[in-house]
Amino acid sequence: MTSLSAHFDSRLDPVLSGISGALVLVGLVAIASASVGYGEWHFNNPWHHTIRHSVYLTLAVCLGGVAYRVPVEVWQKTSGLWLLLALALLMLVLVPGVGRNVNGSQRWLPLGPLTLQPSEVAKFALVIYMSSFLVRHAEAVQQHWQGLAKPVAILGVTGLLLLMEPDFGATVICAGTVFGMLFLAGARLSYVFLLVGTAIAALAVMVVSAPYRLQRLTAYTDPWQDPFGSGFQLIQSLIAYGRGEWWGVGLGNSIQKLFYLPEAHTDFVFSIWAEETGFFGALLVIGLYGTLIGRILWVGRRVEREGDLFPAYICYGVALIFSGQAFVNMGVSSGLLPTKGLTLPFISYGGSSLMMSCIMLAVVLRVERSSRAYEEGQI
Repeated sequence: MTSLSAHFDSRLDPVLSGISGALVLVGLVAIASASVGYGEWHFNNPWHHTIRHSVYLTLAVCLGGVAYRVPVEVWQKTSGLWLLLALALLMLVLVPGVGRNVNGSQRWLPLGPLTLQPSEVAKFALVIYMSSFLVRHAEAVQQHWQGLAKPVAILGVTGLLLLMEPDFGATVICAGTVFGMLFLAGARLSYVFLLVGTAIAALAVMVVSAPYRLQRLTAYTDPWQDPFGSGFQLIQSLIAYGRGEWWGVGLGNSIQKLFYLPEAHTDFVFSIWAEETGFFGALLVIGLYGTLIGRILWVGRRVEREGDLFPAYICYGVALIFSGQAFVNMGVSSGLLPTKGLTLPFISYGGSSLMMSCIMLAVVLRVERSSRAYEEGQI
């Protein structure tokens, strides 16, 4: 079969590009509103974070444009190199004096005026490598438990490096993505359930063994036990949701962003958005994510039916990352899940997340365009 990525055309899928553009605009507006007070207090410039986010966005779009022009075969041939690069970055960030430590977590590599978060690169690298592995070892993965040993070992090494930062949230997303891809690739359900059960048991042990993680769990179940300590952030987030009611208090009129809710422009930006736009504004963003993820899965399914499995698995992996992070971020801010430091794709403030999200979306757009060209008989 002729490769789906042999043909290049600049036309973008209107659904994927339109929805992602809408999410980016929501993020720009939400960050501009949520960070005004913080920027004025800490940097004497209310638009400090808005300007930086705009720079990140410009760079992210440029990188996405470059990724869109890379043939899918190149990603497949270099999948191992991307994994090695990701593991090297995860080890480099742990070196004292090299990685930047913020609030007890060493997750960032300083690159002049910018910073790189290796965990974001690791997510993408795992998707690329796993997609290639599942194509090369399809029979072993589907028929034998030994076929799952290598991907589980790679996930274990990646997870261990992430936990050393520590980045518990990224570890959960990586594990969920890999297990989801194994399931979609046809691995036996009993093996997948066994792996998931083992991972859950290991995560439970890590939660119980680390006092700060256990404190987060107890605060999540009943934040009012310690309203001015471990439960403070969740309570303030819930107040933001409550103040929003149906239609919100209006853009720019949030009270919780005025130093009541910590991390208002990063991990909890959705809470401020819900406060200012209300239930219907929050529902709009959820609908955009649902449509975006559904479209990515549809592209993956269409490519799979055409017999090209590698780009199909990439689409599935990207959809799992976007859906997992969106669900966890919104779940944390609404009290559905314990507090975890995960960004909301395309919306939260943070250059690494925004850039890698645009790169992953660009790869999916390339897959979709190549598939459409194949169906139209252009290749």
